[in-house]
Amino acid sequence: MLFNSFTFLFVFLPITVIGYFTLARKSHVWAATWLAGASLVFYGGWSLAYIPLLLGSIFFNYGMGQRIAAASGRSRKRWLTCAIVADLGLLGYFKYADFFIAGINYSAATELPALSIVLPIGISFYTFTQIAYLVDTYQGKVHEGRFIHYLLFITYFPHLIAGPVLHHAEMMPQFDRASSYRFSQRNVAVGLSIFAIGLAKKVLIADSLAPHAGFLFDQSDQFSLLLAWGGVLAYAFQLYFDFSGYSDMAIGISLLFGIRLPLNFDSPYKAVNIIEFWRRWHMTLSRFLRDYLYIPLGGNRKGPVRRHVNLMITMVLGGLWHGAGLNFVVWGALHGLYLVLNHGWHALAARIRFPRSSRTWRIASIALTFVAVCVAWVFFRATEFDKAALILGGMAGQYGVSLPASIGLQLGSLKPLLEQAGIEFYLGGGARFIGTWGWVVLAAAIAFLCPNTQQIMRHHEARPMDPVHGPLARWMAWAPSRRWAACIGAILIGSLLSLSRPTEFLYFQF
Repeated sequence: MLFNSFTFLFVFLPITVIGYFTLARKSHVWAATWLAGASLVFYGGWSLAYIPLLLGSIFFNYGMGQRIAAASGRSRKRWLTCAIVADLGLLGYFKYADFFIAGINYSAATELPALSIVLPIGISFYTFTQIAYLVDTYQGKVHEGRFIHYLLFITYFPHLIAGPVLHHAEMMPQFDRASSYRFSQRNVAVGLSIFAIGLAKKVLIADSLAPHAGFLFDQSDQFSLLLAWGGVLAYAFQLYFDFSGYSDMAIGISLLFGIRLPLNFDSPYKAVNIIEFWRRWHMTLSRFLRDYLYIPLGGNRKGPVRRHVNLMITMVLGGLWHGAGLNFVVWGALHGLYLVLNHGWHALAARIRFPRSSRTWRIASIALTFVAVCVAWVFFRATEFDKAALILGGMAGQYGVSLPASIGLQLGSLKPLLEQAGIEFYLGGGARFIGTWGWVVLAAAIAFLCPNTQQIMRHHEARPMDPVHGPLARWMAWAPSRRWAACIGAILIGSLLSLSRPTEFLYFQF
């Protein structure tokens, strides 16, 4: 079941909300049970066959959490180790078995048959969430142990499929608050507004960019400079608005129930360096990798060389978390290298007191960071290294610059001058070229120039990272007014008219 489907919007969500608050008048336990049951129905919309796997994982980890909490001394650590090994073993079987078989076949020249295992949707998210719960239990941070709250914590449908990756302390105490079971018109107004903004990002922008990105990566045999950059930028902004839209929709839906999810996305393309990028992109996954992998490896406590090694290990494993493929390993390794270089530059700049406060420097830093991220996205999207190499070559100008002949006809006397400069013109593809760059320019303007959802909602649900200033930001500040009611209504109508064929969110595949 998709957030951007008529079944979800007009059947599942209204029934779930009405049932939740109706039962909450009689019993908070009944309401929590209803919401957990509805979440299982939501998950079952993808596959009923994998509900037992989800429930089995929940019962196992809850039981192990109780064991860890009750144990002491070395046995406490043994229970934790056993539980984490089991969780990673389950995840590894479903997500990486065929990847390892392919690796063995390649290195040992064998022909072991692939298992062709179907990856259970959301398994990476609910596995990491439960590992964090087990570690926090081991560290004595868990103080809420009711099973129904744990069940709801894991299955809660706004985050179950594609995050955010949650800490128990962010969610389970909320299920014990009376305010979470009390209907609030304010929560409905703010939640629906955030949801509408997220739905528009997904349906109106990301889905419109998808064909242009898909054409370059899946169909095109031309990789000249503008064509390569057009397709890569289309994918960069498709992924941006797809993930940002999902994050907004999850926060908005959750607010209807009086539950606040943590931010997971905060204008990462506005980051001035790659360190800041990872503080803004998939924020809860970055936090998980930092707290449960990077810091246990030693973090930055054992000198710069060890810190750089730890960064590389963390990012490569973060890449593998996204998918079982060498392309994800390369993507993670690239980001690890970026982080190492960024830390090295910070150390050098501090030593030589390099000035970095000017507006020009900030714009150049954002541009450089964005280009580096786009280069890495090529490996994230292209499953074949040969295709990635062709696209990167095109982005570097290896295959020249070319324009559709139909555009050349409109240039008049400029066309011969462009031809003398080495620009070629090809037949066909004019509509595709204009459509790609039209959507890229529009998406870039929204991403770089407009306030994000947190900034729009800053007087109500906001925790924006960037300072909010300028007339556009002030004009776009949300308020419970007729103007905003009309705007949200128009956004919803436009989005609903585009829902004839709802598409999955890109992060569902991870």
